[in-house]
Amino acid sequence: MQLRLKKLGTCDYSETWDEMRTFTEQRTHATPDELWLVEHPGVYTLGRNGNPAHIRNSGDIPIVQTDRGGQVTYHGIGQLIAYTLFDLRRLDIGIRRLVSGLENAVIATLGQYGISAEARTDAPGVYVDGRKIAALGLRVKQGCCYHGISLNVNPDLAPFAQINPCGYAGLEVTSLRALGVDINPLEAAVPMIGHIQQIFGYREFIA
Repeated sequence: MQLRLKKLGTCDYSETWDEMRTFTEQRTHATPDELWLVEHPGVYTLGRNGNPAHIRNSGDIPIVQTDRGGQVTYHGIGQLIAYTLFDLRRLDIGIRRLVSGLENAVIATLGQYGISAEARTDAPGVYVDGRKIAALGLRVKQGCCYHGISLNVNPDLAPFAQINPCGYAGLEVTSLRALGVDINPLEAAVPMIGHIQQIFGYREFIA
């Protein structure tokens, strides 16, 4: 199987969301899967069944009600976001294997930087000593998924203090920088791309 890799740079959240939906609606069984790497200017996103009460004080940061699963999270510059536009039927996996595969890709990536991380059965995402470092939210439509996983590389963590991250009051959030690893999102993307390719069985990347 082939995987098309797109490095989109910094893009508006709502515009990228629209593009993901359009891609998913128009793709066919022959359309190669795509992995989009992106950073967003500061925005709070609320899952389709999310409770707005988890946003305690948004300040001047915009809020977008989106169609992914999960509650509220924050996206900002310095966060590596990997959007997975995958055909789950072709991969022959369900949503649980997709979630665990993405979590394991992040865990393996962090391990290469000497950081021990884990997933939790009660809350999707990746955690380091109880602090969340990667959030995950997905949408599956007609057997194909979009949205994906975000890894805190070197973002400003202050906006997370204004919400209950992923709906959990008091949940602390961390980043690679806070853990002593000073790299940028594209540097962190290199190992993560490799682990995603290996975990999901993609043979090659295409332009």
